[in-house]
Amino acid sequence: MPRRTERRAGARIVAVSYERRRALAWITLPALGALAPHAWAAASRVASARLWPAQEYTRLILESSAPLPYELITLAQPDRVVIDLPGVEAGGDLAELPSRVHASDPYVARIRVGRKPPNVLRVVLDLKTPVVPKIFALAPVAEFGHRLVLDLYPPAPVDPLMALLESERLKDAREAARPAPPQRRGGEAREAPAPRRVTVALDPGHGGEDPGAIGRRGTREKDVVLAIANKLKSILDAERNTRVFLTRDDDYYVPLATRVQKARRVQADLFVSIHADAFREPQARGSSVFALSENGATSAAAKWLAQKENAADLIGGVGLDGREPVLARTLLDLSQTAQINDSLKVGQQVLNSLASHNALHKGTVEQAGFAVLKAPDIPSILVETAFISNPEEELKLRSERQQQRFAESIAAGVRAYFAQNPPLARA
Repeated sequence: MPRRTERRAGARIVAVSYERRRALAWITLPALGALAPHAWAAASRVASARLWPAQEYTRLILESSAPLPYELITLAQPDRVVIDLPGVEAGGDLAELPSRVHASDPYVARIRVGRKPPNVLRVVLDLKTPVVPKIFALAPVAEFGHRLVLDLYPPAPVDPLMALLESERLKDAREAARPAPPQRRGGEAREAPAPRRVTVALDPGHGGEDPGAIGRRGTREKDVVLAIANKLKSILDAERNTRVFLTRDDDYYVPLATRVQKARRVQADLFVSIHADAFREPQARGSSVFALSENGATSAAAKWLAQKENAADLIGGVGLDGREPVLARTLLDLSQTAQINDSLKVGQQVLNSLASHNALHKGTVEQAGFAVLKAPDIPSILVETAFISNPEEELKLRSERQQQRFAESIAAGVRAYFAQNPPLARA
């Protein structure tokens, strides 16, 4: 019977036909206790299991203290994805995984965990729709152990540009439905042609498996920056000639290179990555703005921060085969002098505006080698709104009113930049 098998180190990926699915019998979780205890004395153990559902993709993570051998099997009619873990023991957290599936998950209907004789731990994901599964292992990093990552993508991923155009169409429909302003007496007034729309890509940092920095009250950077980005989007979207694209609109991780690709796909005129700073000393405070540097960081702190942010892919979880070497080479080969000059201009405008709401950590735009700022044709800045490690500024970041003020300050800086640097016309 035909089937496709892809072998990797310690892993096997198999596509199984509908006729073979009956042979994949398994025992439900309560039956695990019937197995001989000595059979699992030296087995690897799944210490924790996490599920990150989102429209872009759903991610399942199994974490352990040792690498997990695995076999991935896809089944149809009904659609399922199966992970077999030979010689692996189920920890208590894995038993709770089925209860963490929510009705809002776009791809997973339910999860079942059990045993396949003689010694295989089996995880079955019953699907709502066909998916494209991708599985890879991550080495230990930060507080994480060995992680086995399963991503479930839709067969036809949403095109960022088409999604933006659809939101623009809805915006145009809402504006057309508004009553027309009354005409002036003495004949019709001739209106100047409206400038072309400005496209702003907003990039809420971190997400999903990567919480970013965490404050003393448990505030997670990934949550507050998404809240600020959503408020900033609402402010800018209300302007007639501005449209806004979010690189992530939910709690999932987006690789750094993918954030840049999305911005370039929607032909953004500006890229703003939103973060919350952190330092080991709680006294550190203030807002900062960063641009890319071609010639090294402008300070040791900027260099340290860039290294920390560039390591996000290790924590968020990116498979080696998911990298984009062609894009990386392109970004390195192209001169970014003009981009950096424009980034410094908009960065200073945003920094000046933030000064009206929060103390500044430094009064000028700093520069370092941030991977997320490397679009060669888009002015790009990274905004550290405040120090989440500072108790007072953490309270600001937690407050919806203060989040709104951060968003308004950034929006004012963006407006000031485009007022002085209108975008060029496009075909």
